[in-house]
Amino acid sequence: MAKRYFVYRTLEELRTEAERLGVDLPLLDDREEVRRWLGRRVEIRSRGRSWRVGNSIAIHPMEGCDGNPDGTPGELTFRRYRRFGESGAKLIWFEACAVVEEGRANPRQLWMHGGSAAALKRLLEACRQAHRERFGTIDGLVTVLQLTHSGRYAAPKPLAAYHHPILDRWPGVGPAGAGPRRTPPEVASDEYLEALEEKFAEAAARAREIGFDGVDLKMTHGYLLSELLGARARPGPYGGGLEGRARLALRTLEKIRQRAGEDFLLAARLGVYDGVPYCLKNGEGAPREVPRPYEFGFGMRAEDPTQMDLTEPVRLAGWLSEAGVALLNASMGIPYANPHVTRPYEKPNEGVYETPEHPLVGVARHFRAQAEIQKACPQLAVVGTGYSWLQHFLIHAAAANLKLGRIKLAGLGRAALAYPWLAREALEKGELNPLQTCKTLSFCTYLMRSKHHPLGQFPTGCPPFDKDPYGRIVKEARHAAREN
Repeated sequence: MAKRYFVYRTLEELRTEAERLGVDLPLLDDREEVRRWLGRRVEIRSRGRSWRVGNSIAIHPMEGCDGNPDGTPGELTFRRYRRFGESGAKLIWFEACAVVEEGRANPRQLWMHGGSAAALKRLLEACRQAHRERFGTIDGLVTVLQLTHSGRYAAPKPLAAYHHPILDRWPGVGPAGAGPRRTPPEVASDEYLEALEEKFAEAAARAREIGFDGVDLKMTHGYLLSELLGARARPGPYGGGLEGRARLALRTLEKIRQRAGEDFLLAARLGVYDGVPYCLKNGEGAPREVPRPYEFGFGMRAEDPTQMDLTEPVRLAGWLSEAGVALLNASMGIPYANPHVTRPYEKPNEGVYETPEHPLVGVARHFRAQAEIQKACPQLAVVGTGYSWLQHFLIHAAAANLKLGRIKLAGLGRAALAYPWLAREALEKGELNPLQTCKTLSFCTYLMRSKHHPLGQFPTGCPPFDKDPYGRIVKEARHAAREN
């Protein structure tokens, strides 16, 4: 029987647990103060241009895996973004959109190209229209499109940044004694990476033509731009020191500015702590044996890679700011290899380990990293993440972090799938319905990892709280898994 962690009836009980664990968890009690901080407008500034975000709540870029094979959004994609438009959040960060076909994480991921641009424009317009119909205006609504290459986790052909001694053999979570799952992936050549800079810039220029306010470089969760940040052993211009490891991102940003203009909003979702790969050992989660010093990741202590070291991430955040990035989300972990780091959960996805730490420890790790980045780079608008496990108390933590200046916006991920009007209720009431908030039971992750579908990927959403259509979809996914 899995252990239950979230057993708190009051903020005081949650605060007491945080003190017992020795973690820093700021919480605001007063409803009116919660409403005031979440409703505060945020100004994002870069290179003489500013964008006014109408409140301090953001929707994170969460992939629905529900597009069409040609990279256009599907019916469920439109449904999701209409709901996000009605949510009340004023920063809507559109999900990962591949810049080349071979860079897609699954065959239903969005893909920006000449043939998909018109449909992506309709998706953006549908989101804005839903917001306008609900609130009477789109003033203060800011939309950002995330651009990506999935690298090692691309389907069907992985393309790594470098050969990794663990992830080449075990790209995901599995039993400690199991053999390697596949042959090592091909490593991207310098020529390929240089050409990719133009592909990102081309996709960004299309995003501007479509009407997005800005784009985000996805530099987190083990995907290509993220993995390059740990490529110390890679020879040539895209490896070695931090200058080389950040080269692709910084050159890409320069080319985006050239193609899309100085007044186009630039953002980054930056993985500031990769953590080490985990495995199932005696039924529990445990770090895999790794070489030490560990030189195969980002944001970690070489001698003890289970510990976060933000020296390089802070330095890189400053460089990104100098390159024109104005909006930054500090995320962490590799969800394929250590999902508890990326998404603190109550219950793991099927076949994955029980959390090896109290989820509050993981939540506090997110908060600590974001606070350090924001303190070091006050010119950046840092978007906080890691809130979903806190359930109906998440807005009390978000408002406290905003008040303390540890972030400038609070982001909603899984919580927005379960409770799409969460932001609206938080702003109107200063409290949430505990019967509606995400319980971090990993159903959405289960669907994201379910591949036995005619299109190669099941759509993902929240079966417990969005039963129509995801209750039916999860049943289909379980049936397909049994049949295969």
